[in-house]
Amino acid sequence: MTFSELNLSEEILQAVTEMGFEIPSPIQEQAIPHLLQGLDVIGQAQTGTGKTAAFGIPALEFIDVTNRAVQTLVLCPTRELAVQVTEEIKRLAKYKRGVTVDTVYGGDSIERQIRSLKKGCHIVVGTPGRVMDHMERRTLKLDQVKMIILDEADEMLDMGFREDIENILLDVPKERQTVLFSATMSKPIMAMTQKFQRNPVLVKVVKKELTNVNIEQLCFEVKQSAKVEVMCRLIDAYDLKLLLVFCNTKRKVDEVVESMKMRGYAAEGIHGDLRQTQRTQVMAMFRSGKAPILVATDVAARGIDVTGVDAVINLDLPLDEEYYVHRIGRTGRAGLMGKAFTLVGKDEKYRLRQIQEFTKVRIEKGVIPSFEDIVGVRKARFISKITESIQGGDLELYDDMLTSLQHEGFSTDQVVSALVKMSLGLQRSDFAESDLAWEDRRDFKNDRGGRRDDRPAYGQRDDRGGSSYGRRDDRPAYGQRDDRGGSSFGRRDDSRPAYGQRDDRGPRRETGPRGATGEAGMVRLFVSVGRRDRVRPNDIVGAIAGEANIPGKVIGSIDIHDEYSFVEVPERDVKSVITAMNGNTIKGVEINIEVAK
Repeated sequence: MTFSELNLSEEILQAVTEMGFEIPSPIQEQAIPHLLQGLDVIGQAQTGTGKTAAFGIPALEFIDVTNRAVQTLVLCPTRELAVQVTEEIKRLAKYKRGVTVDTVYGGDSIERQIRSLKKGCHIVVGTPGRVMDHMERRTLKLDQVKMIILDEADEMLDMGFREDIENILLDVPKERQTVLFSATMSKPIMAMTQKFQRNPVLVKVVKKELTNVNIEQLCFEVKQSAKVEVMCRLIDAYDLKLLLVFCNTKRKVDEVVESMKMRGYAAEGIHGDLRQTQRTQVMAMFRSGKAPILVATDVAARGIDVTGVDAVINLDLPLDEEYYVHRIGRTGRAGLMGKAFTLVGKDEKYRLRQIQEFTKVRIEKGVIPSFEDIVGVRKARFISKITESIQGGDLELYDDMLTSLQHEGFSTDQVVSALVKMSLGLQRSDFAESDLAWEDRRDFKNDRGGRRDDRPAYGQRDDRGGSSYGRRDDRPAYGQRDDRGGSSFGRRDDSRPAYGQRDDRGPRRETGPRGATGEAGMVRLFVSVGRRDRVRPNDIVGAIAGEANIPGKVIGSIDIHDEYSFVEVPERDVKSVITAMNGNTIKGVEINIEVAK
């Protein structure tokens, strides 16, 4: 099927052709006809399958440009995804004269958004928290909405936005088209579809399309301390020009960026602690090639959609198998070949097995390039550049420089070698002569059996009473049970139960007195809203998760009093939460938030 067979307007077909699309993706081919008929649709699709156009094209076809009211509302979990969706819809609407699209999200000036909304717009794309904020201020009116779209609904529920989403759905007219896209069909998602959709049609991308056949997937067994070194060698060996590097924590992102800059690589990082202006600046540098290496966390990477990414490197293995699919799906797009390299520490090999079982793809083991390999690669490229420069001519301008250096007593060979050294920028490090893999491959080849080094097994105590855990804390391995009987499956950051769920230590407490320090690793914050402001635990979770870009499930105990509340957040996220929330609003009330005294 081609786009011309979908009965689209000439304006949309012209925009689609200009964007370089010839045939619709599977999710577009299945969803667009149903949406054009006005039916409610549930779309099960991963990132990178073209779902934005799947709902964006029908939305644009239904817009009445003579009516300046909001006619379509799109809800997204993060500001990055909201911006990406807005840009995509604007490209599709290029030839639909008079159609206006606006974005509302936390971290951006709400006064600017109010001014823009007052001018009138047809399509609003936003995060649930900021949409609710505008609704309570009466700066966003939804009484004429004909279509509402929930993009990445599962992610929004994970971030604690369920109550906001339900309130928004109850506020829009009942006679509307409700469209829901989600990577998974969990029980909460199905409950929401049953409550708010009318006889929805289910369209889905089959599981075999989860991993792109255009992506070469390799894993490298690497010592934890040598991961950055190995990554740099892979960049040189494969001559990667534009790549995404994924880490599991914000701290790791900062450490990796600093380390790569010290090695001479143009890298930038993106995570939840960055302000929107910083995010925009970093993404502009990445897209333009000024910073061709982007190091990111999974949450911050939501919405990053850049064509021409040579490779994705998993410096940390994701804690969720589906995140692996999301990560590598950012390369190998539009029919181009891509690469996905995963650096596996010794304590991560079980997670690699889980990923392979989930994707039904065997990830082959790669060989770590040696220091000598990298020297050889750089020499070859340097010789190629010299050849091009000689063939380009105009060398007589520099003849006197060689003569001057020879008068200083240096031979031509010494001058050339010094110039090569300066250009290559290679210096022997502690890793140059060492084996960076966590297996001794010589023993492996000789099939000697037994352990390949003298370290204790992962998590076992050695003769000195120490432990070989490669983690920064004493959490159980992913998916393993700890001494308390709990399990760490599906948790992105810590071993806390999901928000509002029970663990083996008893029920989650939402009210009642707490100690000033709370649980270990958690910090108690004071929030200047309470029961009198009609605030509930979900309001606080949704606001913090949305504005500070942290998963709702990592937020701890919440105590709500008449005029104020207390909320526990992980110690590592305190700064970003306070920065993001101060001066922001919950239930339309401007708040003050600080560490509880």
